[in-house]
Amino acid sequence: MEFPGYTTASSADLHLLPFQELKSRIHRLLIERIDLSKLDMLRSGELEHEIGVVIERLIAEEGFPLSKKEKERLVVEVQHETFGLGPIEPLLSSPDISDILVNNYANTYIERHGRLEKADIVFRDNNHLLQIIERIVTRVGRRIDESSPFVDARLPDGSRVNAIIPPLAIDGPALSIRRFGLEPLKVGDLLSLGAFDAKIMKVIEGAVKTRLNILICGGTGTGKTTMLNVISEYIPENERIITIEDSAELQLKQAHVVRLETRPPNIEGSGEVTQRDLVRNALRMRPNRIILGEVRGGEALDMLQAMNTGHDGSISTVHANTVRDAISRLSTMVMMTGIDLPDRAIKEQIASAINVIIHLVRFPDGSRKMVKVAEITGMEGTTITMQDIFCFEQRGVDKNGQILGEFKATGIRPRFADRLQAFGFELPPGIFERR
Repeated sequence: MEFPGYTTASSADLHLLPFQELKSRIHRLLIERIDLSKLDMLRSGELEHEIGVVIERLIAEEGFPLSKKEKERLVVEVQHETFGLGPIEPLLSSPDISDILVNNYANTYIERHGRLEKADIVFRDNNHLLQIIERIVTRVGRRIDESSPFVDARLPDGSRVNAIIPPLAIDGPALSIRRFGLEPLKVGDLLSLGAFDAKIMKVIEGAVKTRLNILICGGTGTGKTTMLNVISEYIPENERIITIEDSAELQLKQAHVVRLETRPPNIEGSGEVTQRDLVRNALRMRPNRIILGEVRGGEALDMLQAMNTGHDGSISTVHANTVRDAISRLSTMVMMTGIDLPDRAIKEQIASAINVIIHLVRFPDGSRKMVKVAEITGMEGTTITMQDIFCFEQRGVDKNGQILGEFKATGIRPRFADRLQAFGFELPPGIFERR
């Protein structure tokens, strides 16, 4: 049922509509009526009941004709305005929404099951949206204003938040929230979703357990962090793991994990701690494994050196559209350190450090798949040589637009297969045969 005069996000002058006006007025009166200092003494259920009673009384005093369903919705929305994050609070409580993208007060999009769709929520105006953004960043100890007009932060539940406001955002404040499930996906979940097949994951399991260095590449939203989380399940419990991230997203289940996170500069421009600083520090923390959430800059060199000096079994991710692009990006990021290294020396570092590259792709139907598993085999002249072990071969799409295809071995037996066997990890016979 729609509220009187209330329409969807595409309508004009939404901030002047009766329901929005009423909600704003009830919210102001509620703040004036209640003693916020005493609310901490109430349990969650008691708090909701008491606030609900006050709101019901205020609605009655205003004399606005509302049905029971409309009144219930108004009570919930005013509670969200008072103690939550306003219109986006219901989206944050929905487990099947992975991204919340607010372009301005009247345009909000969500990603559900890998597909973008418009959400039927609106803010009163851009000032209302700015208030919600300020509430979010204040909760995580950050600030956003004209002198610091954008912020990248992490919510307590692990969700990543990016907000940018005028004058940088021309059409009003913009907010992006990338959410992560309370329970991370496991190998079985991705198998059922068709992200890969069992034989590929058996080889990946062997690569992790025998301490091969692995790089996961793919574009934005392809599931690189999820894949890193999943394959980290295979790291033995008796190993000490150090994770390094810009915004902590990984949810490793092992007991012996130390999580490190970068720190942005303060308002004076000092106090910044970069991923490169943390990689260097991690080397002094006696790690068995170093997991770098995403390599983006000069830390690439320190990561490669760590992989080449006894810290094998390390895992990282990088933004790249192909396996070959991932290698090129690593070379470029090493050059960002400012150290004058010959191109060949950089490539030799990469070729000796990284053993396996996993490439992920997000398809138009919203599905994410492991489309390639490749092995770096060495150098030929000034070129890093690789060979594909497994590939996803797309056959087409069905009538519903779903991707059709299958995972296949290329018929090449990787060089690391001997290492797996030497470590006592048995692979099923014929796993590398093309069929």
